[in-house]
Amino acid sequence: MASSPDSPQPPAGSAAPNAAARRRTGRHRGEGQWAMGHFTPLNANEQSKKDDDGLNVRTRIETIYAHRGFDSIDGSDLRGRMRWWGLYTQRRPGIDGGRTAVLEPEELDDSFFMMRVRIDGGRLTVAQLRVIGEISQEFARGTADLTDRQNIQYHWIRIEDVPEIWRRLEAVGLSTTEACGDVPRVILGSPVAGIAEDEIIDGTPAIDEIHERYIGTKEFSNLPRKFKTAISGSPLLDVVHEINDIAFVGVDHPEHGPGFDLWVGGGLSTNPKLGVRLGAWVPLGEVPDVWAGVIGIFRDYGYRRLRGRARLKFLVADWGAEKFRQVLQDEYLKRPLLDGPGPEQPAQVWRDHIGVHRQKDGRYYVGFAPRVGRVDGATLTKIAELAGAHGSDRLRTTTDQKLIVLDVEEDQVASLTAGLEALDLQVAPSPFRRGTMACTGIEFCKLAIVETKARGASLIDELERRLPDFDEPIAININGCPNSCARIQTADIGLKGQLVTDADGNQVEGYQVHLGGGLGLDPGFGRKVRGLKVTATELPDYVERVLGRFQAGRTDGERFAQWAARASEEELS
Repeated sequence: MASSPDSPQPPAGSAAPNAAARRRTGRHRGEGQWAMGHFTPLNANEQSKKDDDGLNVRTRIETIYAHRGFDSIDGSDLRGRMRWWGLYTQRRPGIDGGRTAVLEPEELDDSFFMMRVRIDGGRLTVAQLRVIGEISQEFARGTADLTDRQNIQYHWIRIEDVPEIWRRLEAVGLSTTEACGDVPRVILGSPVAGIAEDEIIDGTPAIDEIHERYIGTKEFSNLPRKFKTAISGSPLLDVVHEINDIAFVGVDHPEHGPGFDLWVGGGLSTNPKLGVRLGAWVPLGEVPDVWAGVIGIFRDYGYRRLRGRARLKFLVADWGAEKFRQVLQDEYLKRPLLDGPGPEQPAQVWRDHIGVHRQKDGRYYVGFAPRVGRVDGATLTKIAELAGAHGSDRLRTTTDQKLIVLDVEEDQVASLTAGLEALDLQVAPSPFRRGTMACTGIEFCKLAIVETKARGASLIDELERRLPDFDEPIAININGCPNSCARIQTADIGLKGQLVTDADGNQVEGYQVHLGGGLGLDPGFGRKVRGLKVTATELPDYVERVLGRFQAGRTDGERFAQWAARASEEELS
């Protein structure tokens, strides 16, 4: 498909298509790769982005939609460009999961929004958390969920209130800029960057520079799909680097010292792939330039024809690590990268920083667990007050839907811990409270088929009652649809929401079960036992049964993922 005169052109600094590539566009339609001369929009999303950059919708929100109300919003803005500012319409109440895939978007849309607050590196001050809590109570009916991308999400947001929410967030240094959409989304960072005693290198300066140079600019505001970044110098590998589009993982080079190992092409959803090492060592000061090179490849060579193949993982799988690194060096960086070592395996399974830990400055950080990331504005405000009252001005969100208070003096730890426990925020949680995550689910998400948050919370309570002595690390991830926002393929027990048939032949909410997935010590995707699906009401019985079999059949020191990989289908059913 030849490009038309009004087709979008690659931004300055991108790789120019060569003559041979241009000639090829006349013989086949291609995959929508700009660097190969395929500029013509190939699906509705590409056309919408060609028509107007998503960043431009903010002006219309502030000057038109916030004044005229929900019904004034253009459909392309409502279901497309508003994502560039962290806004999705939420699910209309009362629509059951069986209708998720058959209704038109306007039938699923409620007139309220989910709003995602972008928190790069999970870094918050007491003042910022207090404002987040106040906004929740005033504008979001008290909602505020911790996500596994270190963000906080509101629901029930009215378009009329969005400009005021932005004003309050931006007054304390927060924003919703590019929190969603086909853009570089929040940058994951170690929640204990700069303070952990065992840290290899602090990636915070690189996160700050990437944000300053690129977030909210037109250079990378039109990507084929979303782009996810992780940067951590922790030996615990605490930012799920294996499932990000790009990840910088702290390593110690034998000649050059601390730096980062470069990974690309990870991602989950319905076609999961683990990221691959490029074998390149990147010093801290070069991380932003290398990041820009990788995302530039995605912008210019990424597949835009079919949205289902528009993630970087598909390009990496087709090219391979060697070609990807070569293109990065030759066309974008204009210099070779140094070879370097890969990261060592973490020393422990838990990577969430829960509990009381000594910082390298002699103070302590305290990590605590709500249930499946479900908190509320009043609770967040109280957490901010507790932290401030105990001498801290810094908090962190984690990639496991948890929170951490930093910089606590030793004589303040016990009092802070007691205050958190009084809010049902546990510093020493059970494995079930600590290891269970859930996505938004059918309560608010238009893609969901089943309930997740309430079911995850009740599952925790049931398992704590039934298995009070269970003390092994266990990850139970609950997702409301196949898209794996809660990382079901990489959990010990991953639960993918779908409708299933119960014993009486009725279609009810349930889950397909994935077993033995993991990251870090046991990287890989869980097994799917043929025909293994459980109804929502059967879920506690099933999990109790399979964990009992694990305890009875494991060898000394064997983790659940290792046992599940060798167990028979009968043992897993």
